[in-house]
Amino acid sequence: MENLELRENTSSSFYLKELKAIKRANRYRNRVVFDENLKDFASNDYLGLSRKKKLLKKAYRRVKRYKFHSPKASTLVNGYHPIHQEFEKYVAKLNGFEKALCVGSGFLANLSIFEALPRRGDLLLFDEEFHASGLLACELNEAKVVKFLHNDAKDLEKKIKEYKITKNGRVIIGVEGVYSMSGDLINPEIFNIADKYQALLVVDEAHSVGVLGKNLLGVFEYFDIKPKTNHIKMGTLGKALGSYGAYVLSSNEIYDFLCNRAKATIYTTAPSVFDIALAYEGLLYIQKNINKYKKFIRNRKQKIKKILHQNIKSLILVIEIKSSVDALKIKEKLLQKGFLVGAIRPPTVNKPILRIIPRIKEKGFGKILKIIKNEISNGL
Repeated sequence: MENLELRENTSSSFYLKELKAIKRANRYRNRVVFDENLKDFASNDYLGLSRKKKLLKKAYRRVKRYKFHSPKASTLVNGYHPIHQEFEKYVAKLNGFEKALCVGSGFLANLSIFEALPRRGDLLLFDEEFHASGLLACELNEAKVVKFLHNDAKDLEKKIKEYKITKNGRVIIGVEGVYSMSGDLINPEIFNIADKYQALLVVDEAHSVGVLGKNLLGVFEYFDIKPKTNHIKMGTLGKALGSYGAYVLSSNEIYDFLCNRAKATIYTTAPSVFDIALAYEGLLYIQKNINKYKKFIRNRKQKIKKILHQNIKSLILVIEIKSSVDALKIKEKLLQKGFLVGAIRPPTVNKPILRIIPRIKEKGFGKILKIIKNEISNGL
């Protein structure tokens, strides 16, 4: 294997220098296969479905009924499987939307929406804390792209008025139901602003499905908002539903347009049939056990309030840390005690944080909260 000195004389030297700079700034990341026996308070598996083997077996039996168990091609060739179709019909009806479109991931779903829908002359407004997938997609369209202050409906309206659009231009707004790095819920006034200006409102519900609402369907249900033709909802299958993939809920017209124009869904193999089946089983299971899960969620929030005196509305607990070095040290200290948490550093967030997910039924939650409380009292 060639050494570092030899590599620095090759065309890859630029990347080596940049990696060194990233390490100096304490922003270096690497992939780790963690001990599965760790008490996991880092993942987005909010309801603990990732370990429910009963759902795995049901998904297997669902897929086994068919001759083909993989999608084989894009959805517009012959990759559209009966399981895709069945799940889409169910999730659309459950959420009160006209149509659903299965997509390979939440990232691809946002890429599909924000690359395909905005056109020249449109005004595309993002919450400044919107997910990186949407911000990347905005580079692929010809709309005017503007960020508004986080969750600030007044600033959103100000920018709609300030940035004039063409006669045939439209306003498109991108927000999240629950913001992944803060746990903030969408300001419901944004729905009213969207209606007032007849704007398309895209709500990324990746972190709110399975967590909020009467039937744990997310912020539309939580705020008692009936879906309209100007509403688009994106939900992932890889968090509370315990699988992988995503779906886009919309009107018939938006659905047809995405099927014909969204490159991130047209020019790729259809979503995994097994993953859709697994998410389907997860969603059915949640709907059958809503009261049980709502009780678990309520108990987690009450424990956080009792020990840390913090009120959280979602299932994301955020603790600000002084520096990236300190965040990594605390994460390592918790690892040694058998707990896994997220140490999130810039540029993902403005300031380093510990991101703790109070996963349902994960043991040791009270203990980890007491450890964190002790760290806070010691000047965390």
